Amino acid sequence: IMLITLSADSKDAVLNALKGRIDNGGAAGSIKIYTGTKPAGPGTAITNQVLLGTLALSYPCGAVADGALTFDPITQDSQADATGTATWARIFDSAGNAKIDVDASVTGGSGFMQMNTTSVIINGPILINSCVITA
Repeated sequence: IMLITLSADSKDAVLNALKGRIDNGGAAGSIKIYTGTKPAGPGTAITNQVLLGTLALSYPCGAVADGALTFDPITQDSQADATGTATWARIFDSAGNAKIDVDASVTGGSGFMQMNTTSVIINGPILINSCVITA
């Protein structure tokens, strides 16, 4: 694995570009939460992963500062589509174009997207407490 190191202003520029892609279309995007192994990237098709639910992002989706894109409040899904353990999520723009995949964890865990619980029950609520993408 090769790593790069960006200056503070370059980190913010990269994250602002990502934010612009999520906010593309002039309306709120969405975040879909899945079970299973996260695919290679947002261009990779979903195979055996189960969609647990879809949540609406704010518009704009958030703000960039100090090398982090912090998402504004994300509207909960009041009725989960399936039962399972949330392990990752795919973020879409308002036109339904996949932009980024992120890991999920409970609050205080290591995931970019943190939930009150990763144990989702069909017809139950799904709540994302925070989503922060860092560069």
